[in-house]
Amino acid sequence: MKSTTLTAILEIGSTGIRLHVAEIYPDGQWQVLDRAVRPVGLGRDVFTSGVLSHESVLECLTVLQNYRELLEGWGIVDNNIHVIATSALRAARNRDVFIDRVRQETGFNLSIVEGIEENRLMYLAVRFALKQDLPLFWRANSMIIEVGGGSTEIMLLRRGQMVAAHSLKMGTIIIDQRSRYGIGAGIVYERFLNENIRNTLDMLNLEMDFAHVRTVVAAGTDARLAADQAGKELNANCRIIERKDFFKFTEKVCSYSIEKCIHEFGSSYADAEGLIPGLLVLKLFLERTGAANIAVPYVTIRDGYLVDLASGVDSMLQDEFFYQIIASAVNLGKKFHFDEAHGRYVASHCMTLFDALVKEHGMNRRHRIMLEVAAILHDIGTYIKTSGHQKHGQYLIANSEIFGLHNDELNIIANVVSYHRGEPPSQSDIEYVKLQREERVLVLKMASILRVADALDRGHSQQIKNITVERRRETIVLHMDKTYDLSLELMGIEEKGGMFQDVFGYKVIFG
Repeated sequence: MKSTTLTAILEIGSTGIRLHVAEIYPDGQWQVLDRAVRPVGLGRDVFTSGVLSHESVLECLTVLQNYRELLEGWGIVDNNIHVIATSALRAARNRDVFIDRVRQETGFNLSIVEGIEENRLMYLAVRFALKQDLPLFWRANSMIIEVGGGSTEIMLLRRGQMVAAHSLKMGTIIIDQRSRYGIGAGIVYERFLNENIRNTLDMLNLEMDFAHVRTVVAAGTDARLAADQAGKELNANCRIIERKDFFKFTEKVCSYSIEKCIHEFGSSYADAEGLIPGLLVLKLFLERTGAANIAVPYVTIRDGYLVDLASGVDSMLQDEFFYQIIASAVNLGKKFHFDEAHGRYVASHCMTLFDALVKEHGMNRRHRIMLEVAAILHDIGTYIKTSGHQKHGQYLIANSEIFGLHNDELNIIANVVSYHRGEPPSQSDIEYVKLQREERVLVLKMASILRVADALDRGHSQQIKNITVERRRETIVLHMDKTYDLSLELMGIEEKGGMFQDVFGYKVIFG
């Protein structure tokens, strides 16, 4: 019988280092036993100079060493201590040196959380907090927004299905620094933000009309303070603020000084400093939606990390997560007017081949979802130009965000798309050569399968409905209904099957 596990989550953010000590139970439940926060102004350094200052590094190391002593008192083993960092460390040019010093001086192994991964963890936390107590979130268009010190994380959902996820370089520290030349903080912040948010909204409106957003979920310190002052309880982990009450509270606070915020709300200096810009970002987004109120979950990225740890290999949660990845990929395709029917059709054949040839390719469930995304988006580059569209597709994917996928995974997918037609990879292909050896092997395997699946719909007519795969000594035989002309598909297999044979050693034929 499994026992409970003591776990610690340490988050190094733009304004402080925060700690959760939690107990994870065998049934997937968990409970936070201790919390701590120590202010450290890493964001001020990074967003001003691009690097962590010597003083801030020493301060951070001191805090981490204190936390190390605290965790030793709890008896938490290193394998159950998870140290993560967000936007400030993501942007710091000297982050690799800092990570090494942390490991050498504290024994902590620090991981940088990418913006899109931060979105995923916050989604898990929000899902945990809302449960089924806010039905409109699952039935209508929704937005999840978290304004941090260095970035603003946004997720757009349609009936609970992910439309898009973005990490915007627009945090409270950056806003404050860029608008310090004016007098009267609230007025200056709002003018500055209106000019900057307009361009962001134009981009986001292509993915979802903000006027049709019915639910806004706002995470973060600023939203929680507003909910404490002007909201009412939805459940133990979430409060609701009516739209008019939020606007009224924000208008009042915008006239406060930092000192008054500290006095009125008992905030730390760092939290008080970011309060006005944080509330104004939420206000400006809320104004453009049709939401009647704001839901404020009392959760953080650390709670999302705990949900992820506690759920383990929860198949239902994993399936939902993969479903959200595919939904985000499809919506990226729609942004570039892709042929959705063809993309989904080719993806279904990729999955058939993948599942039938597990022993041959040796890839895992995560690789399967990456291949599915590549198949759905393989022709996305035709938005730019049909000729050489595989290279245009590579560029679009490598420079986009898909919910739940890391940058290194997007680079693999982009390379797979690059080789779904044309010449196979070579040592002269810079983007391919930059990958790690294991990643290059994945690209070869995935692209080989994708080329075969794409050949099965060369005419974009989706004629072949059912395929069964038979393995013979030197061939892979594809059996299908032959009541219609397969000449185009046969030509496609002849053209595109060579790479599959080179990679796996099997010639693909029709049975």
